[in-house]
Amino acid sequence: MTDARTISNASEKNPHQDAWLTAFFLENHIDPFAYPYKVATVEQIEFMVFLENNEQYFPCSDEMFEAIMSRSSENYLLKRYQAVYEKIMHMVDTFIESDYDKEYLYALIRIKYDHEIESRLTIPSRLEKRLCKIFQSQTHIENPFARKKQDANNRAQALLTSDFFMTALNHIDGAIQNLNQFSLNSLRKKIKEIELQRLLTMMCAGHLWEKPPETPLSVDTFQRLFETRISGNGLPELINLIHTRKSKILWLTDEAGGVMVDVAIAKFLASLGHLVILAVKEAPVFQKVSITDTRNDPILANALEDSHFIFEKTISKNRLVQLLKQDENIYVVSDGTRENLNLLLASTTFARIFKEVDFVISRGHDQKRRLIHTHFQFTRNIINITVEDDDGIPGLSVVYKPRHPEVINFSHRDLEERANRIIDQMKAAKAKNMTVMFYSGIIGSIPGKIDVAKKIMSRFIDHLKKQYPDLFIINPSNYYEPGMDADDLMYMWEIVQTSNYIDVWRFQTAEDITQGFALMKQKVPPEWIGKDATYSTGCTKEMRIAQNVLKTNPEMQITGPSLDKFMRRNEYGVGSMYDQRLADL
Repeated sequence: MTDARTISNASEKNPHQDAWLTAFFLENHIDPFAYPYKVATVEQIEFMVFLENNEQYFPCSDEMFEAIMSRSSENYLLKRYQAVYEKIMHMVDTFIESDYDKEYLYALIRIKYDHEIESRLTIPSRLEKRLCKIFQSQTHIENPFARKKQDANNRAQALLTSDFFMTALNHIDGAIQNLNQFSLNSLRKKIKEIELQRLLTMMCAGHLWEKPPETPLSVDTFQRLFETRISGNGLPELINLIHTRKSKILWLTDEAGGVMVDVAIAKFLASLGHLVILAVKEAPVFQKVSITDTRNDPILANALEDSHFIFEKTISKNRLVQLLKQDENIYVVSDGTRENLNLLLASTTFARIFKEVDFVISRGHDQKRRLIHTHFQFTRNIINITVEDDDGIPGLSVVYKPRHPEVINFSHRDLEERANRIIDQMKAAKAKNMTVMFYSGIIGSIPGKIDVAKKIMSRFIDHLKKQYPDLFIINPSNYYEPGMDADDLMYMWEIVQTSNYIDVWRFQTAEDITQGFALMKQKVPPEWIGKDATYSTGCTKEMRIAQNVLKTNPEMQITGPSLDKFMRRNEYGVGSMYDQRLADL
């Protein structure tokens, strides 16, 4: 079998295989260069995936990728394609009554299906999305499974609030052996462990919410569910949440019905002090839970009425950290997509949340294939919870995949501590009657020239220090550490910049850059000619901060290019240090 890692590294020795790889990304509309405003940049993907050896991330299992790239598993692919086709046709049969309309959709979808699978390059989930979009656009039925999802949620919520369930949940006889060996504190934790495990087994109650139960419910119904076998290495990690400090958890919901169990567990974890962010789909996808459902389904909306919704698609790190510091324990966010799980198409907000949390808990087979059945490792600890059917007997699989061991993570506390150490230096300098200057300049606004930018800045600042011995200058380039990205740096610097200890805020001028090269005895390269702080998106953001600081610290002096020249830049590139629009220059 072909190794997915070898293929994803795109060996230079095989141009035909490289071309097939590129065609794979183009055909699936997941090439960031061909679709720059839809597909995540490498920097954004690196918020979530730990990429090694310049490999390219692909949003499918290794088995699927190898089948497509090797071109030797046509039967496997055709079976997966056929399953998608039958799923769409079943939707036509279910929701379309007119014979003419049915035949029309049969023919149209078949034409598109044959066209899409001809190259054998299409990921089945991408095929499913395209065919589903055809159905929705032709029928104007945006959320065809809305009623079925509401019914499933209604029945699931009825189960979770029934007297039979509550009696079974609180039944303790025989659940705890050797009570004498427990202290009151350890007994409380043991009870919480039992409660969490019982809630987890309710994920296997799908047969009770997919349609009305054939036999009356009883306490015994739920006690049998609580005995569901749980396999995999992930249960201890979940149980450990009862014994650990506050954690941030991104919970990737799956389908209707089961989402009510997700919400129940989220509330349980929130009661322990954890923060849970429930991720749903941006738009309806079969029976997956979407942001539309959270508004239009009264049962789900009521269950989430005390939750905080994050609607921004491109929230900044600073805004996100402040938001998660509020007295809220449950949040809801869209992942930005209308398919099973595709990190390449996820929103910036989702990517930043992924990067900020301690655990990502995913639900169902679709997410298991993309997070567990792949050689890729991630920046966060991953847990997948899936209902497995073993000869008609449902069981629960809980699998844990630790984050890549080389991931460097700077929590907001780490960054705040670094910022406070810099502020202490500023205080000490002012105590010595020194003037404190913050120097803002180009660091990464010219892609690939970060090292050069740091040298220019440092050499020029050294020159200023020699001219003005009583000047304490903060050189941002000295505080970069491996693993830091622009999100981390901007968060740290905003704390420093708003401390009101800055006397002079100097923004780099073209003359500064020219003098920096002269001090290095070098000519100014063409790409640096005429550049100044106004070319930097980060500096533009800092100029906005500087204007706000002036309101509380009016004695601060701002020097450099004029204010009107700054406001041509937008948000800095996700996870990088340059305006995203400049990436191809």
